[in-house]
Amino acid sequence: MKRTLQKIAFFFEMRSFGVCAWWAQKLGIHTNRVRVGFIYATCIGLGSPLIPYLIMAWILEHKHYFGFKRTKRSSIWEL
Repeated sequence: MKRTLQKIAFFFEMRSFGVCAWWAQKLGIHTNRVRVGFIYATCIGLGSPLIPYLIMAWILEHKHYFGFKRTKRSSIWEL
């Protein structure tokens, strides 16, 4: 049983999704604050924030399929 839990923990450590790091970069804050926010939200929401977290992780893992390439615009009026 202990060996199985170690394998599961190792899997998630090796394939950390970077969701919190991505949000921290977008919001301009430290990654630790985003992680603590997810932990608190998970405790308060009885685990329900894990579903959007896993969806975001899947999207970030497969973002090359969605074509999220941004081009620099010279002004805010360009579409």
